[in-house]
Parts: sequence; C-alpha cells; structure tokens
Amino acid sequence: MAVADGLVTWIHLICSSIWVGGSIFIAAVAVPVLRSHIKSLDERVGLMVKVGRQFNKVTVPAFAILVASGIYNARVFASDPGALVGSNYGILLLIKIILVIATIGTYIVHVKTLNAEMERKILAGNAGSVYVQSVRSKIIHLGRVMVGLSIAILLLAALLDSGGL
Repeated sequence: MAVADGLVTWIHLICSSIWVGGSIFIAAVAVPVLRSHIKSLDERVGLMVKVGRQFNKVTVPAFAILVASGIYNARVFASDPGALVGSNYGILLLIKIILVIATIGTYIVHVKTLNAEMERKILAGNAGSVYVQSVRSKIIHLGRVMVGLSIAILLLAALLDSGGL
C-alpha cells in the first residue's frame, strides 16, 4: 500500500504543478508578453481566448485527477467524517476542501463568462470594445481569485503533509 500511496501523492503533485504552475505562468508570463506585443485589446483578448481553450484541454483533466487523488488521500476521513472537525488536521483538511470547492465554482464562472456565441464574435473581431473590455475585466479578476485560492490550497497541502498545526 505504501507504493500505491506514494504513486498517488506523486500524481497529485504533478497535477497540482500543471494546474497552479500553468495558472501562474499565464498570469505572470503570457499576459504581460501579450500586453507588450499586441496593442489591440480585441486581438489580445482573442488570443487569450485561444490560449485559455488550449490551456483547459490540459488543466481540466489534471484538475479532475487532482481532486480524485485528493479524495483518495483523504479516504481515512470517509469512515469518520466527524474527525474533520475533531482535530487540527481535520479542520485544515476541511478548509482545504472548502477552498477546492470555491476554486471549482470560480473556474466554472470563469469559463462560462464567455459563451460560445460571444467567443465566436470575439475571435471574429465582431464583439465590440465595451463587451471585450467587460469580459476581459471579469476574466482577469476570476483568474486572480483562482490563483490565490490555488496558492492557499498548496499552503494547506504543505501543512497537512507536515502533520498539521
């Protein structure tokens, strides 16, 4: 069982790296490069839509595996859910679960901000600057929230790995 648990932890870490590292890369590298090289807001948003859709092809499966491996790692609490509030470790795990749920909710809103029709208009350059600016602001805000939540989740993971508080 130790080998299986080690492999699950390894997969969990890889998927976490993909999700969090990719999100930080987009925010810290891709967006600033696009901002400095593409002056047209419509073109920049259109390119970010394309990047985001490609990014989702990699990160959505990674995030699903991340959640599944997290559930596997927390399986001890399945037999005694009351232990989630009965120990510092359990409370940290419960907070992490809440933050993961918040991340999922934020991600869904982030993706749904652009419906398929408006995405086509943006990519065709027919969306209108006011709409593009509005969508861009919402996506940036939601992206920042997701990165912040993800970093907080990593902190909780580290605390849990060290045995809690």
